[in-house]
Amino acid sequence: MRIAVPDLVSNSYFPAVAAAELGFFAAEGLEAELQLIFPVPRAMEALRDDAVDFVAGPAHATLAAFPEWKGAKLIVALAQKTFWLLILRSDLGADRGDVQAVKGLRIGAAPGPDVALRQLLVEAGIDLERDRVDIAPVPGAGEPGVSFGVHAARSLEEGAIDGFWANGMGSEIAVRSGVGTVILDPRRGIGPPASQYYTFPALITTEDKIAQEPESVAAAVRAIVKAQKALQEDYSLATKVGESLFPPTEAGLIAELVKRDLPYYDPAISAEVVTSMNQFARDIGFLSGQVRYDQVVAIQFRDEWIR
Repeated sequence: MRIAVPDLVSNSYFPAVAAAELGFFAAEGLEAELQLIFPVPRAMEALRDDAVDFVAGPAHATLAAFPEWKGAKLIVALAQKTFWLLILRSDLGADRGDVQAVKGLRIGAAPGPDVALRQLLVEAGIDLERDRVDIAPVPGAGEPGVSFGVHAARSLEEGAIDGFWANGMGSEIAVRSGVGTVILDPRRGIGPPASQYYTFPALITTEDKIAQEPESVAAAVRAIVKAQKALQEDYSLATKVGESLFPPTEAGLIAELVKRDLPYYDPAISAEVVTSMNQFARDIGFLSGQVRYDQVVAIQFRDEWIR
């Protein structure tokens, strides 16, 4: 079972990584192989092309390779709410929540997550052209084995960018080093209210996979749910995962980041969340019309979320 992850050295998709490394997939009879495929749209294309079986990624990004939600479905939430943060250089003196501070700055953002930042700024009254906000990939982030967030934090320290939009790991490194300040954190209500529900991390697979191997897909959902519960009971398990996959600095930070994220480790995908996500997708031009909940979510696996 091949699982594409856009960023392995991260807390963003961690329940899927933990399910593989802590043996929860194996306990369900699945042999899991994690594959780092960056950026997010490329991971979704790999799913479409049958190069992988699942993607652990942002739910809305499924539409990059499966227009109008045709051919793929969400099977379980890895966590809830929009999970990226905006970090700016500390020496700018910007206050938390001050969206206007982005004016005239160079902001690093990966392809896929960048659309969420653009929409957030639009909703906050920022005109990217008028206000000279340059949102672009961080040079070097696409090199093999690179974690976008960690690389962005280093690029911020080197002065290559003025800020970045990335996961909690990159944000934590920037804040702890003193070079970065958290300005926006939609998941925790720091940002336009709608931005909390743009997307969420999910495990995604194809409709063909669901039709051909429903038991394997159900087993994958169970493995994720068990990993979430195990981390809620003992978040220090994250360190074991980090030590097996991450460089030393990131391995030392992951348990604290997972501890903060525990309130969001809920596998359920509600109709309200899907409605909000699809509105975001229409706003950014990823989706043209209305789609039913069961066109987005594989509802036959809902019972697995609560076992």
